[in-house]
Parts: sequence; C-alpha cells; structure tokens
Amino acid sequence: MSDKVNNIFDERRLHYFGYALLEKLKVVNEGKVAYISIDKSDARKFNLQLGDNEGLVNYPFKIQGVQVAVLFSEEREKVKISFRSKGDIDVNTFARKYFEGGGHKNAAGGKSMIGMEETEKKFIELVKELF
Repeated sequence: MSDKVNNIFDERRLHYFGYALLEKLKVVNEGKVAYISIDKSDARKFNLQLGDNEGLVNYPFKIQGVQVAVLFSEEREKVKISFRSKGDIDVNTFARKYFEGGGHKNAAGGKSMIGMEETEKKFIELVKELF
C-alpha cells in the first residue's frame, strides 16, 4: 500500500511534479533554502486533485546544501504553506510566528492571506532568521 501511495503516480501527476521542479523551484539564501510556488493557474493546468502535492515539498532536499524546503500553494482566498527542515532548524516556531501555523520542529504548515507574490516576499525576507 505504501508503495502505491508514495511511488506510483499517474502520468498527469508525474508531469506536474516535473513542471513544478523545472519551472517553479527557486533556491535562495545562499543555497540553504528552496521553495516551490504553485498558483491557481498551475492547479488548473494540471487539474490538481486533493493529495497531488503530497511529497512535493521534500524534493528540494535532493539539492546539496538545502536545509529548508517550502511549498506554497494558492487555494481560494489563501496561500497554503508546507515547511520542512533538516537538523536543528525549527520551522514549527517560524510557522507559528509568521504564518498562523505550526506543527513539528522539522515539519510544519501555515497560511497567508496576502497573496502569492507578497507571501513569497515576506518569506524570503524572514527566512534568514532560521539561520
């Protein structure tokens, strides 16, 4: 069952992951932070379904030096945010403080009501605090 959920994608979802990694992945903060931003038009283009983003946030860790990975996904009136980190970097506290979220030290979620572009700007400005 785990293999079917985590390792078997339909063709549409695999194309979506490829698109997200090729076109939407950005690396900042001297290579320590990588993020992917998926807006409403991307969701429509790939006919995204519930669960299609599952696991995408972890792919940036395949880049050497990345210690924080983030997925921004635009949904209706908000931007949903998934944070992941390695080691002692506490994304839980960061998510609580700045993005109305929380979770665990190395895996947290949050949200933003200021739109995708402003959310990205805010994140890039604040993420330096994690280091």
